[in-house]
Amino acid sequence: MMDTSKGRQRILDTLRKDQSPDGSWAYPFETGISTDAYMIILLRTLDIYDQELIEGLCRRIISRQQKNGAWKLFYDEGEGNVTATVEAYYALLFSGLYRKDEERLRAANRFIIANGGLSEVSMFTKIMLALTGQYEWPSHPLLPIEMILLPTSFPINFYSFSVFGRANLAPILILAERKFSIPSAYAPDLSDLKGRGEEEDQWVHSSEWRSLLSLIQDGIKRLFGVKGELRRLALERAETYMLNHVEPDGTLYSYYSCTFLMIFALLSSGYKKTDPVITKAVEGLRAMKSEVKGLPHMQYTTANVWNTSLISFTLQAAGVSHEDPMVTKATKYLLSRQQDRYGDWVVHNPNGMPGGWGFSDVNTMNPDVDDTTASLRSISRMASRHPTAWGRGVSWLLSMQNDNGGWPAFEKNTDSKLLQFLPLEKGPFLLMDPSCADLTGRTLEFLGNYTNLPANRPIVRNAVQWLFNNQRTDGSWYGRWGICYIYGTWGAITGLQAVGIPKSHPSIQKASAWLMSIQNSDGGWGESCQSDVQMTYVPLKTSTLTDTAWALDALIAVANRPTAAIQKGMTYLLDSLEKEDWTTDYPKGQGMGGAFYIHYHSYRYIFPLLAFAHYQRKFE
Repeated sequence: MMDTSKGRQRILDTLRKDQSPDGSWAYPFETGISTDAYMIILLRTLDIYDQELIEGLCRRIISRQQKNGAWKLFYDEGEGNVTATVEAYYALLFSGLYRKDEERLRAANRFIIANGGLSEVSMFTKIMLALTGQYEWPSHPLLPIEMILLPTSFPINFYSFSVFGRANLAPILILAERKFSIPSAYAPDLSDLKGRGEEEDQWVHSSEWRSLLSLIQDGIKRLFGVKGELRRLALERAETYMLNHVEPDGTLYSYYSCTFLMIFALLSSGYKKTDPVITKAVEGLRAMKSEVKGLPHMQYTTANVWNTSLISFTLQAAGVSHEDPMVTKATKYLLSRQQDRYGDWVVHNPNGMPGGWGFSDVNTMNPDVDDTTASLRSISRMASRHPTAWGRGVSWLLSMQNDNGGWPAFEKNTDSKLLQFLPLEKGPFLLMDPSCADLTGRTLEFLGNYTNLPANRPIVRNAVQWLFNNQRTDGSWYGRWGICYIYGTWGAITGLQAVGIPKSHPSIQKASAWLMSIQNSDGGWGESCQSDVQMTYVPLKTSTLTDTAWALDALIAVANRPTAAIQKGMTYLLDSLEKEDWTTDYPKGQGMGGAFYIHYHSYRYIFPLLAFAHYQRKFE
């Protein structure tokens, strides 16, 4: 047997020290340099003088530059990422603190030109460049803004998109319709970075898209009203949608990207730079600033609820009493964040009642399945003291199951196959919210271990069948919100085991064999973010704490004794708790495969501690 007590205590001491006074854990939600770059551009464009913040963000951006002049999204991303490099290069020049003739920026310039120039950047970046005068808007909007007026009965309508898609599309539709751009004395000239061909040709080319656009336009023609009036109504509805979804802190849905876009959309509507709605939105973004390695980082959102629910549950799994002040403070915080508002989720779930939890500290209207199961696990030992909160949370969770048996993140049945033809890169990530193995597995794990729901109920049987149907031929499952196949397989195995699928079942056996087949020689596991780019498992060729903990937890769940693979993994985990190198910063979460990756600073504590706890409970 392996002694996990020292490793366990080391993590407990760290977590106790890092808890915030309100009971939450505010570990950074770190997402590269894109939000840092956009903040510099936003502040300069709005003529907001915050030199200390701009200088700090510039230092952070420079600190992430590679020797060849490029920036990367993750460590093993080849030579670099042209989108990230353009964003960093542009922001450094926009700050007014750096010049094109400095060697670091010349190197970045060479990398951008060698990799196709501005025409090769992501669509989001093209939109930002168009807003600031560096790129031409397409002559015809990619989506006619009148589509926001289409009824929900139409095959493609505004509510066909995921909530994240709507939050970003509402301002984009306004801006593209008006072809809005705003001058700034700080804006550099990027004309030397123009890529191949005409800009118009670089936005979209797709025969499927033309067919879908024709369908949308046919629907618009059926709307009652003259063209100019429909356009005015559509612009008005898009603006109203944004303003109705502003959080108390001023941000749109508490997300950086859509808040950034909303500010420009409001400027295009005639709002002054000093309008209270805009200044409050900027302050909301500023309030999400965190510190990473002594430098400021603009978080895309905060992760307080997610961190706190996972940590509090894991502490209790590791033997910390639910009466311990660390846990009681966390419980009080989580109960205060349970939502009682109807959000957009009610459009596809009209019989559901509010009761879920969201991700961030300021989220009041956008609950999600993952945070809800995590929060319910955390308060499960106090459920009898808080029966209303518990009942509302479980009820909302059950109401969110998709018709195909799986669970989505934010909204039911928002996975129309038509959406994949829309001209937006990473469209399935941005626009769709399908059932996924990680959420379905984690929901089953919660239902099996923390509720009295019988395993033979259709809600459980259908979810189990969905997992069986979506297992890959190699035995793994794809995890939508983590990296990636190790994450999905961990969620699926632990979920199936919790609802009584026996260890001998072929699905479990195949998944376990796959996990053991990818174990590294040092005993650990490691998966590359390239898995999300190539949509197949890609080894990182080195081990990470989080990947190792996920794989171990899955294997422990279905083992009768500590196997050699488990023992080797536990040895790696115990020996690596204090490790500090590039692997400890490597992203283990994602929001948009190939474009948006997340380093959760809390994961290095949560998942090793959970693996220790489950190992100890089962084998010691």
